[in-house]
Formats: sequence, structure tokens, C-alpha cells
Amino acid sequence: MQIQLKKFTLPLKHTFSISRESHDFQDTMIASLTLNGKTGFGEATSNPYYKITIETMMTEIMAIKSELENFKFTTPEIFHAFLINKGLSNFAICALDLAAHDLYGKMLGKSLHEIWSTSTDYYPVTNYTIGIAPIDVMLTKMKEMPWPIYKIKLGTADDVAIVRELRNHTDAIFRIDANCAWTARETIYNAPLLKELGVEFLEQPLKADDWSGMEEVMHHSVLPVIADESCIVESDVEKCALHYSGINIKLTKCGGLTPALRMIHKAKDLGIKVMVGCMTESTVGISAIAQLLPQLDYVDMDGALLLKSDIATGVKIESDGKVIFPELAGSGIQLLD
Repeated sequence: MQIQLKKFTLPLKHTFSISRESHDFQDTMIASLTLNGKTGFGEATSNPYYKITIETMMTEIMAIKSELENFKFTTPEIFHAFLINKGLSNFAICALDLAAHDLYGKMLGKSLHEIWSTSTDYYPVTNYTIGIAPIDVMLTKMKEMPWPIYKIKLGTADDVAIVRELRNHTDAIFRIDANCAWTARETIYNAPLLKELGVEFLEQPLKADDWSGMEEVMHHSVLPVIADESCIVESDVEKCALHYSGINIKLTKCGGLTPALRMIHKAKDLGIKVMVGCMTESTVGISAIAQLLPQLDYVDMDGALLLKSDIATGVKIESDGKVIFPELAGSGIQLLD
């Protein structure tokens, strides 16, 4: 098996701001695995919150390149089990795991959702994210991208006023993501006001480790709350089920599709909602997420929609949120020249 790593800098359409950071570009790493004339592609982006850079991921992977290339590949699950014992970060494992799944599907001539015996007759519509910005800029972004569901990033002194003004310009469903910026008291106070403004749920309002605060929120919030920063790996699912209405799984955080599938099944067993989110990936990462769609309650896979230019073809998302699944097997990814 041959491995190749490439760094890309993805330009964003607009400055993307959340409660703790802003950026105009997203660095990403594309991993490719080639075997028997087939190539699978995977992706993981850099992330300052989790102290992940492209350089650290590449260094980790290149340190075991010979072992990877000598590995006798059979299934993505066996490959993932091999990876977790090699001292890699979950982000690096994610890129390799996604590539392995894409490769496996292409070798079998089937899309991943077919391999998993799921139907694409029904799937949730992705939200489109509006980052923190002056209200006129947020409105401009909405006008540029009319969409049935918006995720609104908050974490300012005027959060409810922002949502109230945005509501004057659209009938779309709103989802609110405060990225750990609120307290329990703020969350409980804001929830009924936001519910009146057509907000569907809140995502990660409190700091990731504020479990006592989340217990209070769960007893008093009139809106469901979805865990993001509090839910990183498989072992987090059970604890989140006691403190949240659902979880947002990020492939990069948990280490790829292999653990994500187990997290989905565990969450369903525990009776909580399941969402999968993106980290402003290109179509490479988004196409992998799309294969999970039939198994999800909610999805945030707008990463490629936020880019000025893309680096790959694969899944396509139309203006009404409809997903056009690629005819190519696996995740259906091809890198552009």
C-alpha cells in the first residue's frame, strides 16, 4: 500500500469567527492510500483549540510510513485497530481512516452507505453556518446563501438581540452554537427567548468540562442541548447521555468513521439524538460525512460550502439542501488537478 500526504490551504468565502477564534483560511491535510490501482482519500484539518497542526500530523504519520506501507490491508476496521496503537493523534488517525474507507469501497465497487446497508431515501438536511460578525455582515451571508436551516454562532454580549434581528429576515430554522461561551444561568435564561425565535436546539453552550452546570441546564432549559466539545471520543458518549439531549460527533476528534459508527450506535442505544459535524473540511471530508447521513438525526456538513474554492469532487449539496451522492464508489472522492 502506498501513502501520500499533501497540505492545502483552503480560502474561505468570508472571515469565519466563533466565540474563541477567527480565520480567513483553513489548513488541511489530505491523505491518500493506494492499493491494487485504487486510491482512497481522507482529510483532517488543523485546529488550534485541540493544538493540531498539519505539520504535527504529517510528522506523526511519516514516522510510521514504512509500517503503513507494509500493512496487509483487508478492512478499514482492522486498519484502524492497527493505527490506534501507533501513538498518532485522533486527527491523524481520522485522515488515514477516511482514506481507508474510501479505498475499501472503491475496491469493492460499492459506496460506503451501501456497504453499511443504509438507504439514502431519507437523510437530514445540513445547516449552513453563520459565524459571529457585525449584524449587517451576518445578514449579507444569509442573503448570499438562502438556506432552510442556519447554525448561528454566538458568544457575544448581544446574543439574543442578534438572533431577533436575523429572524426578521428569514423563516429558516435556527440552531445556536455558543462554543462554550455561556454560563448555565445564561443558557437557562436565553433558552425560552430563543425558542420563541424559532431556535431548534442549543449546541455546547457551556465549557466542555462544566458537567455540574450542564446538569442544571438539563433540568431547566426549555430547548434541547447538543454536546460538541464535551463529546470527543467513544468513552464520552455515555456521560454525555446523562447531561445532554444529543451529541455532535466530529470525525477528526474521534479518529474517523470507524469509531464514529460505534458512537452512533451507542448514542441510539442510549436514546439520545445523533449529529455529525464538520471542521471546515473540503469535499474530501464532507463526502465521508455524507455516507453517514441515513443514520443521523442532524448534520452540519457545510464545510465545502464555506470555501471560495475546493480541491476535490465528491458529494454535492444543492441550494435546497438536497445531497447528490457521487456515482464513484467508497466516499466517491477524486482530487482535482
